[in-house]
Amino acid sequence: MSSATNAHDDAHGQAHHKFHQHHFLTMAQQASSAKFGMWLFLGQEVLFFSGLFMAYFVFRALYPETWLHSAEYLSKTMGGINTVVLLYSSLTMALAVRSAQLSDKKGLIINLIQTIVCAFIFMVVKYFEYSAKFDHGFLPGALYHGHEFIPGRPELFFTVYFTMTGLHGIHVVAGIGVLFWILKRAIRGDFDSTYYIPVENVGLYWHLVDLVWIFLFPLLYLVR
Repeated sequence: MSSATNAHDDAHGQAHHKFHQHHFLTMAQQASSAKFGMWLFLGQEVLFFSGLFMAYFVFRALYPETWLHSAEYLSKTMGGINTVVLLYSSLTMALAVRSAQLSDKKGLIINLIQTIVCAFIFMVVKYFEYSAKFDHGFLPGALYHGHEFIPGRPELFFTVYFTMTGLHGIHVVAGIGVLFWILKRAIRGDFDSTYYIPVENVGLYWHLVDLVWIFLFPLLYLVR
């Protein structure tokens, strides 16, 4: 009787897997549902940032000279460093997902740690970049008191700059949090070739964070 039950469970997608939620018939259905939910979440994130990008293009069309001159006061070096860091973190995140799929615990842990380190490097660089803006008075809205002459409405440019990069930074911090959660579970040995969907979903989120920055960097720092 026990053998027949186990065979039945195996035929229905490893029903006895320790991470199999009771409200799903199979592990495959559970993974599919989790991934679908993640894509819905990412979809609303795209819509959220799309509104900010529209504001950017509207203000840039209204004040082209402001955008051209204000961008010169952004550090292309720091922005470039952060771009390279995030691109590398996308690679390590992809390798982490692959390691989980191959039941490579050591590779998973190493690549997750590298991704987290990259995220911290990004935030440290952003801290120094923001500090320079504060020192020169390049602040958003009514807080703007920069001494350098910038034609038009420079406070609007820096409002857009801080809003877009600030919200992106919040997403990076959130990413650090979930990466630590995944790392803790990876060290515990939760993931292998039969169960890796949390790693994959966090990877999808991290790739979106990186993708948003890939658009922010040229639009804000490389205005021509």
